[in-house]
Amino acid sequence: MSLTHVHTPADAALSTNRGLIYVVFAATAWGTAGAAAALLYDGSGLGPLSLTFWRAVGGFLLLLAVRAVRPAAAVRVVRAEPRRRKAVRILVTGAGLTLFQAAYFCAVKSTGLAVATVVTLGSGPVLIAVVARLAMGERLGRGGTAAVAGALGGLAVLVLGDGGTGVRPLGVLLAVLSATGYAAITLLTRWLGRTGSAGDPLDTSLWSFGICAVALLPAAWAEGLLPQAAGLGRTVLLLCYLASVPTAAAYGLYFAGAAVLRAATVSVIALIEPVSAAVIAVALLGEHLTAATVTGTVILLVAVTGLGLEEARSASAARRAAPVVG
Repeated sequence: MSLTHVHTPADAALSTNRGLIYVVFAATAWGTAGAAAALLYDGSGLGPLSLTFWRAVGGFLLLLAVRAVRPAAAVRVVRAEPRRRKAVRILVTGAGLTLFQAAYFCAVKSTGLAVATVVTLGSGPVLIAVVARLAMGERLGRGGTAAVAGALGGLAVLVLGDGGTGVRPLGVLLAVLSATGYAAITLLTRWLGRTGSAGDPLDTSLWSFGICAVALLPAAWAEGLLPQAAGLGRTVLLLCYLASVPTAAAYGLYFAGAAVLRAATVSVIALIEPVSAAVIAVALLGEHLTAATVTGTVILLVAVTGLGLEEARSASAARRAAPVVG
């Protein structure tokens, strides 16, 4: 699942084409995280909270290893950040990530991979747009308002038009809760990015996964922290995959690629995630998508694409209106 980014002077070292490849890979890999979780639910004995705990632990350890071998020149230059503000940023991001990941895996278990991913990734940008308008004064514009309305309509079709045969309201609610965590991280990063004090993305991700693991440990322990002995090899392989490819590798490549791309471009590319998740759900996991589910999904994804295009237009207009200095 994707997060936002902050442009810094060091980003110029990466080409736009390579950045596109990185973000496409990350979005595709994120689409497989829910599939790995669905496979783990079938035979490992792990629940969504323990699964999120192990993903966070694995991601933390792998990112810690990357941080240890990363050249000093690769560290992005950002404005100095007060210690107290840095602590608040990391704690809030860690709490948002915990909600984001745990609620998502709970939604996958409740209502299936395809619906959980589409609702999470579809409602996230809507929450971001609305809160940014109310709390940060960002204008939606006519296109943005229409996109938000369309996304809400798509969500309604997805939930109400299905007739309860494939979409579970509790799962949808959990997916929206996951999107709330995603939106909180995004809005915090956007607000801090305005002052140039968002910090190093690798360090932020590293410590956020650490906070997620610590926060979930009691609940994961109560749920059942250790997998069952039967099929342990398969479980370990899936956990290693979950921690490495759609977590450590995907987040690292995402931050590197997103730094040289427009936010709107990244938002649209991120729609690969729900699409790839839906394909995997139908082709490999045997999930059945009703006509209402498909219709609601298409409306939701088109609306999110509209939000991304509206953001691109707004950013372009702001650049043209900015006074020329010099």
